[in-house]
Amino acid sequence: MKSIKSIVAAGAIIWCHVISAQTVATKLDQAVKNLMDTPAAYSANLSVYVSDENGKLVYEYNGNKGLSTASTQKIFTAACALEILGKEYRYTTTVSYSGNLSQGSLSGSLFVTSNGDPTLGSWRYESYKPENFKEKLIAALQEKGITSVDGDLVIDDSWFDFQTVPGGWPWNDMGNYYGAGVWGVNWRENQFDLKIRGNEVENSNVDMPGLSWVSELAVGGNSDQSLIFTAPHSEAALISGMLPGGKTMTVSGANPNPPLSLGTEISGWLKSAGIRFNGNIITTSGQKLKGEKTAVVPKGNVLLLYASPPLEKMIYWLMRKSVNLYGETFVKTLAREKTGEGSFDAGIRYMKNFWKGKGINAAMINFADGSGLSPQNYVSARAEVQALLYARKQPWFDVFYEGFPTQGNGMKMKSGTMKDTKSFAGYYKGYTFSIIINNYQGSNISDALYKILNTLK
Repeated sequence: MKSIKSIVAAGAIIWCHVISAQTVATKLDQAVKNLMDTPAAYSANLSVYVSDENGKLVYEYNGNKGLSTASTQKIFTAACALEILGKEYRYTTTVSYSGNLSQGSLSGSLFVTSNGDPTLGSWRYESYKPENFKEKLIAALQEKGITSVDGDLVIDDSWFDFQTVPGGWPWNDMGNYYGAGVWGVNWRENQFDLKIRGNEVENSNVDMPGLSWVSELAVGGNSDQSLIFTAPHSEAALISGMLPGGKTMTVSGANPNPPLSLGTEISGWLKSAGIRFNGNIITTSGQKLKGEKTAVVPKGNVLLLYASPPLEKMIYWLMRKSVNLYGETFVKTLAREKTGEGSFDAGIRYMKNFWKGKGINAAMINFADGSGLSPQNYVSARAEVQALLYARKQPWFDVFYEGFPTQGNGMKMKSGTMKDTKSFAGYYKGYTFSIIINNYQGSNISDALYKILNTLK
């Protein structure tokens, strides 16, 4: 039998935990009231939910209220991708050819196809940069002894559906680097960098054939206040806003046609390697746009299989640097892998059903995309905490947790930011928490939320 002393000691420990939780809840409640009493929060909506590591409620304020999350939406996407696809999942890009090869002359076309690898040509990974893909592609051609290509260069970007951007993304986001769409063949994270001096565009690091620029930039200020407006398949781009004068600035945008840019680069690689190519650069999405019959990729004659880094590396960048392209690609990949339909709608349905199956009330997870860029996402703080608690118990949790950045208040948590919107979700000591605010009119929105979260310290 247990001694009376041990029973008393155990009871004292439990009582201390109860008192501690009550103290934290009181502090949180006061901090929330302080925030909501400020003029900046006069018309704001706030959702807060805090539990202990076992899921027991510590404190909530409108915990079930659905709000625009911004990038804390990514915790749902990352966890679902890790669970369903697995941390070792890799995308593959294939180079093959049609026709006949005789004495170095290919009387057929080259084909590049992919299952949507978002890292193809990315600068983030050692051994996976644009030059690495170039070297392996040229080496594969040379190994076959190919010295001329008499047909076309076909970029088959048909793995996903034609819609590259989720419905509901704001127009003033789509042309900027963080608003890059998802294609069957992605290239350089579907981003380009413009060198601009004053209001004049000097050059771009990516070839974008047929794209015409209009600059309405003003010169002034001391920071980048520019915006790029363009859209998938567009042949026009506008840059407006303001940039400082007197120095060259780099402004990054979303490529309106990444498959065509890749094809243009490959054409240049062939010529620099001494491989004759005078054919056309064709994309299957471009053929669809023109109402043409799309090219059929040959089943054999594979020259190169180029695998991506494992999913766990992409999850790190999705969470740490909030790369929207990765989140949206995972949504389409989940859809294609599990339903056979590579669309945003199918992916969002699949992801919502996944989390419903984990016990989250469907009314609290009104998803619109996988990255949080759409203001049409409505998610509650309680739902985010439930997803975080589920992730904590999974074998892939270390990969998931590693991606969480350390924020300005020293806590390791994912953040989300949109106009007048801020969210944080993560783990601190024994707590799992989420806080989301919409329509806050103050300039120090992060600091306002830190004052609440810091009561957990």
